Amino acid sequence: MKFKLFKQIKLKRYGQLKIGKTVIETPVFMPCATNGAVKGISSEELQNLGFKIILGNTYHLYLRPGEKIIKKQNNLQNFIHWPGAILTDSGGYQVFSLGHNFKTKENKKNEPLVTLSKRGIWFRSHLDGSKHLFSPEKVIAIQLDLGSNIIMPLDFCPSADATHAEIEKAVDLTNIWFKRAWEHFQEKTKNLKPAEKPALFAIVQGGYYKDLRQKSFEFLNQFPVNGFAIGGVANAGESKLKQRKAIEYTEPLLPKNKPRYLMGVGEPEDIIWAVNHGIDMFDCVLPTRLGRHGTIWITQNWRKFTKIDLRKTKFQVDEKILMKNCECPACNSKYTKSYLSHLIKSREMLGMRFLSLHNLWILAELMRKIRNS
Repeated sequence: MKFKLFKQIKLKRYGQLKIGKTVIETPVFMPCATNGAVKGISSEELQNLGFKIILGNTYHLYLRPGEKIIKKQNNLQNFIHWPGAILTDSGGYQVFSLGHNFKTKENKKNEPLVTLSKRGIWFRSHLDGSKHLFSPEKVIAIQLDLGSNIIMPLDFCPSADATHAEIEKAVDLTNIWFKRAWEHFQEKTKNLKPAEKPALFAIVQGGYYKDLRQKSFEFLNQFPVNGFAIGGVANAGESKLKQRKAIEYTEPLLPKNKPRYLMGVGEPEDIIWAVNHGIDMFDCVLPTRLGRHGTIWITQNWRKFTKIDLRKTKFQVDEKILMKNCECPACNSKYTKSYLSHLIKSREMLGMRFLSLHNLWILAELMRKIRNS
């Protein structure tokens, strides 16, 4: 991976990621292909919308179908027929969130089924309750088997309500894990040619505490990573104020010549705010999650965005398209809100797909407008 920063106006940055033959302009939004697919959307449709990089999830792909099956087909790109680049996250968040929610006959009280050890995280699969270990080394090895272009290390993201002392322990653990991940990554990739070697990012944690963000970064900065992610701002129930404090505290620390990735943020207005504060990369499940539940974004000025829920009764008789000047497949085909409302209420897959495509087009177009500006 190569990154070039072409222009900066205050904190706003315009750059370019080059991953193999794939050239990606930044700022960029990455749709989430959690299980190897952006829900309901084909690779060809993603390409038509202009996306060149997507995100996969290590936890889900490890449990099903398994990284060894994917490796036999060369890599995740071949397995899912995706010609662009792929970033995979570590799956650490899913280990905690899904493991805590799993119930078994032996665990009728629904006690937490995730435990920390010196080796890493022991957890139970949310699919069948089987026990697994995610260590910093294993998470790197899984992503290497997947053939990921950008690899994220295992980190520990505490809840939004955690105290300063709890978050500091999480930072210390994340730092210890990253050193092990880095050493394993170097050992496993030492014989690869530069063009074959994936990129490795580091994740800066620390909640909304300035001293902990600095502590996290200062440790991670001793390693010549390819980029930095800002973690712990969107997965654990943080308020907007806490999210923005975390970004404001972290951005000044980050080197200008490396990409900055804000994990899990996908609301259009949050993206605009983050771009204005120096962020280059984004991912989120929101566009398709909202679409599957009948909700879309609309905008008139590309600065303020409104959500509308097509399940509401008033849209049953609305004969207008979703949004003027929209070029998504639903609006291009002149499908009305009335028809799409009917599809959603009938739980027709076509309606979910059209609304998901609309939301993805909104984010793709927003990023184009941001880059052009």
